[in-house]
Amino acid sequence: MFFGDFDGIFSSNECLSVSICMYFRQNDAPKVRKGKSMTIACVGITVLDRVFRVSQLPTTGGKFVAKDYFEVGGGPAATAAVAISKLGTPVEFIGRVGSDDVAQTMLREFTSYGVGHSHVKQFENAASSFSAILVDDAGERMIINYQSAQLSRDPEWLKKISFEQFQSVLCDVRWIPGAKYALEQAKSLGIPSVLDADITPEDITELVELADHVAFSEPGLAKFSQVDDPLEGLRIAQTKTNGKVYVTVGSKGCYWLENGELCHQPGFKVDVVDTTGAGDVFHGAFALAVADKMDARAAVTFSSAVAALKCTKLGGREGVPDRSTAEAFIKANT
Repeated sequence: MFFGDFDGIFSSNECLSVSICMYFRQNDAPKVRKGKSMTIACVGITVLDRVFRVSQLPTTGGKFVAKDYFEVGGGPAATAAVAISKLGTPVEFIGRVGSDDVAQTMLREFTSYGVGHSHVKQFENAASSFSAILVDDAGERMIINYQSAQLSRDPEWLKKISFEQFQSVLCDVRWIPGAKYALEQAKSLGIPSVLDADITPEDITELVELADHVAFSEPGLAKFSQVDDPLEGLRIAQTKTNGKVYVTVGSKGCYWLENGELCHQPGFKVDVVDTTGAGDVFHGAFALAVADKMDARAAVTFSSAVAALKCTKLGGREGVPDRSTAEAFIKANT
């Protein structure tokens, strides 16, 4: 059974394909440069996740009782930043918060994970973003997100940030003006960029055009391409950008185009506890791999392994492995 829809990077009963086994020469895991010389920027939203554990996700209206409850930071770019830090690479989160206790909770969590947040903009009299998340016994989840209209979308303040300090830039699609500015800066400076192209009601065409690597969720690609077949959608998306395009498709793993050729990486087998944040962790690991100049297959394999391991623990961040654990997992499964 596959766990996690848009994450689409691992399965619980699917054997690894020989293509993974053929990837590593002499059974070596991909290496990432270590040290403070490499810093990654994650631009987008930070959210406080209010997580309720239930036996099954509701299918009708009514009253339900949670078996457990906890709060943890979330948001695509924010969780990606935590993943990068836990993997041992310096990272800066760039985004917006309100002037409430939720903001302070999220910033304290960034500090606890070693994520830099000196470029977080706080807006007075605004509420920070938060989500209500239901997680069932199979690890599937339902997310309802709220973003205050008082969190200004104007990216003007980003001009105070020197993007030349970063070795890669990751953007989510929850703050389009900010993502556009950051991707423009990356392109002008020759810094590789990654777009977490999840589903959004907004038009992301400009972002897709700007990014060097566009990693779609399956629903995100369906909306962008206006076709249900992800492989057809991938080819349509490629006509909109000179960058590389990827899509995660459930138990089938990840597909991408390499010089017009369709490539595939199957998922890893894990015992899933919670898929929350798996896609975000995948993108964080991918941005790290891109900064380290891994090729596409190496980057996808590494990111898939990190995200799969995340899903073996409850919450969107607690299960993110360190570098040595991820490497050991890859070696053990190839």
